[in-house]
Amino acid sequence: MRFLEQDLISLDAEAKDAEEAIRLAGRLLVNGGTADNRYVEAMVAAYREKGPYFVLAPHIALPHAKAEDGVNEASVSFVRLRRPVPFGHAHNDPVELVFALGSSSSADHIALLRKLTTLLNDPANVQAMKEAATAGDIEALLAKA
Repeated sequence: MRFLEQDLISLDAEAKDAEEAIRLAGRLLVNGGTADNRYVEAMVAAYREKGPYFVLAPHIALPHAKAEDGVNEASVSFVRLRRPVPFGHAHNDPVELVFALGSSSSADHIALLRKLTTLLNDPANVQAMKEAATAGDIEALLAKA
């Protein structure tokens, strides 16, 4: 299981819209070897079909798709957008923090969600993720959390 490791983090990325933001987070999973390109497209397709259901908190999105859509290893990537973009959520737009979730089983999905929820339930952690200068700063935050 890979959770917000340095090669799965991109800070101050540029995205013109929600789909590009999802693809940026998904490409980190692909480049890290934890998912295939088809998983990235499955996340975009889920967004197109179901809307912004995964925008779970103000400014935070957790795009994901089914494990059989190309997940090789349970993992979470993180993209902080330089300029937040609207995802179409009535209350939680615009999105600045995008966490792509790739789970290889329902147990992994629950474990990753629990870990991420614990991290993001603390407003100080969310603020620290918005202000981190480097991926190393995120790793240091995780070591303390």
